[in-house]
Amino acid sequence: MIFAGILAGGTGTRMGNYTIPKQFLLIADRPIIAHVIDKFIVHSGIDKVIVGVNENWHQYMTDIQEKYYREVDKLVIVPGGSDRNGTISAIVEKTKEISGAPEDILVTHDAVRPFVTLKMISENIDAARKYGVCDTVIPATDTIVYSANGEHITDIPLRNNTYQGQTPQSFSVRLFEEVYSSMSGEELQTVTDACKMFMLKGHKVHLVEGSVSNMKITYPYDYKIAQIMMENPEDDLFAV
Repeated sequence: MIFAGILAGGTGTRMGNYTIPKQFLLIADRPIIAHVIDKFIVHSGIDKVIVGVNENWHQYMTDIQEKYYREVDKLVIVPGGSDRNGTISAIVEKTKEISGAPEDILVTHDAVRPFVTLKMISENIDAARKYGVCDTVIPATDTIVYSANGEHITDIPLRNNTYQGQTPQSFSVRLFEEVYSSMSGEELQTVTDACKMFMLKGHKVHLVEGSVSNMKITYPYDYKIAQIMMENPEDDLFAV
């Protein structure tokens, strides 16, 4: 089976004075997370959509499910973990409960990237099947500056070799279990990105082309931009 895992465990502390996590803020009269779920619900290659949500907001997410997806049996909600990889692990456990087949694929996506396209989802599925693990990226347009201490420049990599990571990140469920179980407690505390875990354990992560429009809503400025994008859709931004 092909599963989508929507990562909604965050509480949106960088969004300022909003009283609810950013994934529940409205754009075009629908919660941001609903716009995300919609893309995976309509994709014919996705068998189940599993949302991992912060336990304190589980009922809120259940209310959204009841309001927008009452007749949709494709959607499942599970309590998320204490961090990103913990939420992925909780979603993986649900995939095993539903299927448990060795060929199962999980397409993970941020709950605050509502402009993901069906094309990106399809290419993630194909790449995960072929390579085992993949990450959606776009070429870096600004020069990337690396600092080991936060005070001085340590390195400036060649821009031609640098990319900005997005989501989806997709992988074999079986492979994720192998990698996750091999991580030490210290590694799990410091490595917050699933693809970084795969890299640390010697797996090559295939690149899938993303889009500048596949933005992550992190700050109030992003929220305003996303509202403008949703209210003024253009073919090049929302191609499927």
